[in-house]
Amino acid sequence: MTARLSRVEDLLGRRLDEVDYQSIVDLVGVPEAAESEDLDYKQAHYGHDERGREELAKDVTAFANHTGGLLIIGMAETKGVPSKAFDVDLDDARLRHIRQVVLSNTAPPVPYESIPVHNPDAPGTGFLLLVVPRSPASPHAVTALMSKASKEALRYPRRGGSKTEWLTETDVATAYRARFTGAAERDGRFSAIEGDLVDALAARTTPHLIVTLVPEQPGGMVIDSARFARYQRELLGSQLFLGQPVSNFGDVRVGSRRLIVTEGSGRYSVRAELHRDGSATIALPLNGRIHVDDYEEAQLHTAEPGDVVYPLLCALPFLALHARDRTTANGLAQARVTLLADMAAHPSQDRVLDLERPPIVPFRVDRVDPATGRPRPLTPEYYPLATAEAGVLLDDLADSERGLLQAAAALADELLQTYGYPETGLITRTGELNAAGFSQRTSGAVAEWAQQRGLL
Repeated sequence: MTARLSRVEDLLGRRLDEVDYQSIVDLVGVPEAAESEDLDYKQAHYGHDERGREELAKDVTAFANHTGGLLIIGMAETKGVPSKAFDVDLDDARLRHIRQVVLSNTAPPVPYESIPVHNPDAPGTGFLLLVVPRSPASPHAVTALMSKASKEALRYPRRGGSKTEWLTETDVATAYRARFTGAAERDGRFSAIEGDLVDALAARTTPHLIVTLVPEQPGGMVIDSARFARYQRELLGSQLFLGQPVSNFGDVRVGSRRLIVTEGSGRYSVRAELHRDGSATIALPLNGRIHVDDYEEAQLHTAEPGDVVYPLLCALPFLALHARDRTTANGLAQARVTLLADMAAHPSQDRVLDLERPPIVPFRVDRVDPATGRPRPLTPEYYPLATAEAGVLLDDLADSERGLLQAAAALADELLQTYGYPETGLITRTGELNAAGFSQRTSGAVAEWAQQRGLL
């Protein structure tokens, strides 16, 4: 998934993974496209000598340690403003060299993506884009040998305006603390907001899917009377379920540092909690089958894979739109999906002792035999709880494009492995969708949505 750089994409007029040769050429002479915190130009490829390796490592690391950025190789600049295109070779050997340099000369290795943009009149040449996201693993150090003597022993670069500056010892210490506390804080945030949602629905005894999103960099949503009225209008008119052109929510109210959004008051209604920092969580009851005994007592709950993947596919953009558009969070986020046979199976409920609560009904995810209509289990085991996590890009989810399918596939495959599925077969990791493979009740909606988005 390509990182999203909103300002740079606005300059280019398109997403970074959709850039063509002419859109880059059109930057020539545009003052707004001057080198800046998130944009840099190089006329030619970096050299293969020590200086070249050091410069490449320094430039990508400076972006990763700041807000992320785009490096365009093949463009000259005059006083920072792009001035002339100089096509560079785009052969695999060049790409392998860049990858080797970054892996070997940054610590921890800087994440980036290389995007060749070919000149249609000269195949094999053009621009090479290096897209570097803001890294949650910062600070990254440059470990390449110094090509000249320097008093900067720490070697932690950061983008500063259109130049590179070096982190001080205090900066480095602060960044390390942020790196190591960030992961712990996100784990704690997951537990806190998901636990609050489960507490509110603790009496429910049927299977639910809970999807939770926590941005790497928190946003900030203001709740006052005027803004709350706008949030209400947005949410009451929103369409949660993809391919179903109806609004789903019936109530929006203010909670503690959050908005609480509900579909209704019944045992099968959706509930979402949208927090001021961009974190959000939603509980979706699963459509499935209840298998009963001769006394009409539930003995087993089952759901088809499509009945699990479809609500996941719906929840991710809903949560991401909240984070991005209401709280202005951006960049990376962590997503977690939890599949529960009963709210009592959630870890947050371990502290609750309810002797009158009925036992948890066994739950399984089974395909259905089309000839007999009976479940075809892949495992005889029953699991009351399954979880999966993945790093995602908020823009990819919010825009409901191929990146959403890729994120949903990563989460769904890991989740359903608990129930014996190597992969769901509904969405591939490259974002290819098998709409017909969803369950009878969801395949039509998936196909309709995918057709509208050009994703079939």
